[in-house]
Amino acid sequence: MGFVCAHYRLDKESRYLLSRTVLSHEVSEKRRAKFLACDKIEGNSIIIDGYNIIIGLESILDKKAYICDDGVIRDIKGVSRNYKVSENTETAIELILQFLKENNPSYVCFLLDSQISESGLLAGTLRGKISDFGLKGDARTSKHVDYDLKSSKYIVASSDGVIIDEAENVVNFLSCIVSRFRHLEAGIIKEI
Repeated sequence: MGFVCAHYRLDKESRYLLSRTVLSHEVSEKRRAKFLACDKIEGNSIIIDGYNIIIGLESILDKKAYICDDGVIRDIKGVSRNYKVSENTETAIELILQFLKENNPSYVCFLLDSQISESGLLAGTLRGKISDFGLKGDARTSKHVDYDLKSSKYIVASSDGVIIDEAENVVNFLSCIVSRFRHLEAGIIKEI
């Protein structure tokens, strides 16, 4: 990948796009085979990579998300450490919770990186909305979200390839949401 980027003198955004979307055939097939069906959420506990999934859905709403070789929808914002609530944050959260309500998990947990500014406030907002949607669950911050997700026995919702590769049970969550809310398909760029 580095050679291609250097050879074609790709700018930083183009390099980031390629590194997020283009994957080897082996990695792509392994991940695709690993994903649980969306309907497996029903009756099970699910743990959600909070910023990863919220930012991903915001990117879909902003028409700045890509379908990657492994079938995962990813953003290319690169903003997770500098994340700020946007005009699409509430819509993204409500779509996530509506999808969860319809799929009736036994428990929902949103994990947010505590190093990101105002994570505690967002966790509080999520807790209130989880309750408003009639779901059982929690939202909390963690200093080691990746580890918590990789070692969880719950179904894991994340678009992060490292987490997908190591988690025991994983669902292609953003694809599940887009399949349910077909109008969101317009926000996904299918070709680079």
